[in-house]
Formats: sequence, C-alpha cells, structure tokens
Amino acid sequence: MKKPEPTTLQAATLRLVPMTTGHVAGLEAAARDGELWNLRVTSVPEPGATAAYVAAGLKGCEDGHMLPFVVIDSVSGQVIGTTRYHDIVPAVERVEIGYTWYGKSWQRTHVNTTCKLLLLQHAFETLGAKLVGWRTDNFNFASQRAIERLGARKDGVLRHHALRRDGTVRDTVMYSVAAGEWPEVKAHLTYQLNRPREA
Repeated sequence: MKKPEPTTLQAATLRLVPMTTGHVAGLEAAARDGELWNLRVTSVPEPGATAAYVAAGLKGCEDGHMLPFVVIDSVSGQVIGTTRYHDIVPAVERVEIGYTWYGKSWQRTHVNTTCKLLLLQHAFETLGAKLVGWRTDNFNFASQRAIERLGARKDGVLRHHALRRDGTVRDTVMYSVAAGEWPEVKAHLTYQLNRPREA
C-alpha cells in the first residue's frame, strides 16, 4: 500500500482538500450549524477549540497515521465539515475513515455518500489498501446506520474501549470493507448517488 499523502479528491458537487490552519474559521462555522459539539457521541470541537482540533489532525498527518481533509461545497466554496483517514497501517495495508462530521444543513444529503465514495476509491484504487475500516460509538446509532448504508460489514464491538468527552467510557463498534468487496460497494454507492428521487 502506498503511504497516503495530502491530495485533493473531487466530485461534481464537493471537494475534499487537505486540512490546513486556514480552515479553522470555516470549520467553526460548520460546527455552529446545529451546535454539533453538544452531541455526546461525536468529537466535534466546541467553540474556541477548533484550532487545537486542526493542530492535532496536522500532527497526526506529520506523524504518518492520519490524513485529514476538509469538505467543501464546490458551488459556494463553503466549508461543510471534515473527515480523515486515520490508523493508517501500511504494513498490513489497512486504513480507517473517521473523524467525520458535517454541518446539520448538509446531513442526510448526498454529502456523506459522495465523501465515502471518494475516500474508498482513493484508498482501494490509488493507495492499494486491502481493507478500509470504521469505528463509532455504541450509542451513535445514526453513524452506525450511515456506515451500514455504505455496504460495510460489522466486524464486532470493542467493549470498554475509549473515553468520551464527558469522561464516560464507550464501547466501539467496528466496521470494514475489504478490497474484494469494493467493486460491489462502489456500484452500490454510485447507484445511491445517481438513482432517481421521488418528487
């Protein structure tokens, strides 16, 4: 597997661009759309904490185990949210997708499906990953449903696995797509984006 390097991934409706310190204000505005930091089961930065959030993502990139992106609407240029590769393990050709959140106005739209199609395509077809994984809080049912809609398989649950921001300890639900499953998942996601919508 090739080492993930900062790059721009683009579709007709949005772009995933490498995160920089210049994105702090845009990410703060996106998080205010729905006051996402109040959600117990996500890691959205609260007001005033976005610069540190970005710095941590950039440090992970520098250390080689993360590659953070900012999601931008292609038409308006507005920052929608963020996502990243993390837990990058070239030795076993594995990468995970996470730290994903979008402003409330963009949730339950084409955005998540488009982002995941771009990230999965890059991971499997450019980087040569053998497996792409996800992890989410056992109480983040919306995230679990979104991951399952992508066609990912549930691998299991890691009990008493990680701290939440409120100090409680969560169980972590693990999902993945293997390289051999990618053609079918790609066809599924492409269909989801292109299928006719009911009026």
